[in-house]
Amino acid sequence: MSTLESSEPPTSRVLHLQPAASGYHWVGVPVVEYKAVAEHHCGVSRSVLVGAGGERTAFHVRYFEIEPSGFSSLERHQHEHVVIVLRGQGQVRLGDAVHAVGFGDTIYVAPNEVHQLRNSSTSEPFGFLCMVDAERDRPVLVTPGEQGVSTFR
Repeated sequence: MSTLESSEPPTSRVLHLQPAASGYHWVGVPVVEYKAVAEHHCGVSRSVLVGAGGERTAFHVRYFEIEPSGFSSLERHQHEHVVIVLRGQGQVRLGDAVHAVGFGDTIYVAPNEVHQLRNSSTSEPFGFLCMVDAERDRPVLVTPGEQGVSTFR
């Protein structure tokens, strides 16, 4: 029986952050590639802080880090989510608007909004927390030029 199927309640815990020049890591939390390598994203890793350990929350908390000059997928989905920047500087695309973001900035992504995050640095990682519904739909990739979607500027 997996942790997620267990009838045992999850235990409370503290996850200790180990910041390093190479990236933020929490003790005991795996860092994995976000998705299989593809042209529509580059240099994105993910750590699930809450949501993969049997917690019964209605949300998941994940930490993403984008390598210098990397970017997430240009996508949309029905679920909303919140992003809080913890490290570096980047850009977020919301619809056709592009916004510069840095430490402490908070981003709300509305349902079905085309969005993408990019690391605008060539030397420093761009890291952020992402809070999302535990039950959610799968992202749909968007192609620039599709239904009036412009390229990232």
